[in-house]
Amino acid sequence: MSNEAFANSGSSKAKTPWEYLSSIFKNVYVLYVISIVSFLLIWDLMSVLNVLGRFLPRPVEVLYQLYDMLIHPLAGKTLMMHLWFSLRRVLIAFVIAVVIGVPIGISMGFSPYVNAIVKPVFDMFKPMPPIAWISLAILWFGIGETSKIFIIIIGAVVPCIINSYNGIRLVDPEMYDCIRMLGGNKRQEVIQVTFPAAFPAIFAGIQISLSMAWTTVLAAELVGAREGMGFIIISGMNQSKPAMIIGGMVVIALTAWAISMVVTHMERWVCPWKTNLE
Repeated sequence: MSNEAFANSGSSKAKTPWEYLSSIFKNVYVLYVISIVSFLLIWDLMSVLNVLGRFLPRPVEVLYQLYDMLIHPLAGKTLMMHLWFSLRRVLIAFVIAVVIGVPIGISMGFSPYVNAIVKPVFDMFKPMPPIAWISLAILWFGIGETSKIFIIIIGAVVPCIINSYNGIRLVDPEMYDCIRMLGGNKRQEVIQVTFPAAFPAIFAGIQISLSMAWTTVLAAELVGAREGMGFIIISGMNQSKPAMIIGGMVVIALTAWAISMVVTHMERWVCPWKTNLE
């Protein structure tokens, strides 16, 4: 072994403690763990010090409450059954919202005539919060599943329409010039330029729509529901059990995160060019 190679091998092994720690903290998963552990420690400290009084339970109390709801039914249903009812409502309404909203947004982006007809009405209804529709939904559909799904659709369809419309409208005009210079026709412009460029914005709207669906399902389940995560949260409030309220919030957050990861993986499969660009 030459002296230079020996010196290089020795320098690669000689790692100071600071460099070793620095390499560890550059790992994104280590930072994730540090973030979560720090959050839980601060939460537990605030609970022990009674910063918010007795209505801030310790994390271990929330875990015990979740375990208790897994075993002992609440209103005749366990935690997983309540989660299933909410998840079913969200998924049904979410799929309907995507099927309705994405084509409407794409049509508005492609056709100025469709845009001129739909946009004034859409702009009038867009600012209305989904909660404002609860009374009408009950009058129209009663307090059953239909009214709850209707309210969720109202909240979830708006992001789909907005992002689909903007995704089509904001395609870079220079991309059209490039394909025209190569002899592309109108159909090729749409298939090879418009849709690939608009898909990231459309999927962003779908993810926002999913978040809105979970937000709206809680409002829908606060009225006349005997099952679902919204029912668990309102029951915790009525019984002065903050651990039940936070436990329901944690389950909703984890479930929404899991579904969002599925949508993200679908996006990577449908438009891999976005991942390559990133």
